[in-house]
Amino acid sequence: MLRSLLIGLVAGQRAMTPLALVAGAARRSRLPKDAPARDLLAHPLVAGGAVALAAAEMAGDKMRTAPDRTVVPGLIARTATAAFAGAALAPAEQRKTAAVLAAATAIAASYMGLSLRMRALRRYGQDKSGFVEDALVLGSGLAITR
Repeated sequence: MLRSLLIGLVAGQRAMTPLALVAGAARRSRLPKDAPARDLLAHPLVAGGAVALAAAEMAGDKMRTAPDRTVVPGLIARTATAAFAGAALAPAEQRKTAAVLAAATAIAASYMGLSLRMRALRRYGQDKSGFVEDALVLGSGLAITR
């Protein structure tokens, strides 16, 4: 269940990245054989769409008009993708617990991440802090799903 907790940390920073990461894991046959929607996620159009959504979110994050990650729609998206990804990464008998753990972690990580990002933003600017955050999120997410 460690991977489920860790994917919740990723979701706290970027809502769509966990979905893209799990789709990539499905394409590489790195999910349990009975993972929810495994075959659907492995489809090239679905996986490509998930990656496109994650990339669009990362690009949008650099805009000055981007909302904080703690607004209600953002928290809902983070919670949903964290729960789904957390369940997909867990063994069948632990999926419900993994989904709850990932979702709760995503909510807490959203607030902690916002605080850290605001400090980094004041010191380094929006683009630089965003690109560093993206690299950390993507790198750690890839490590979690391998």
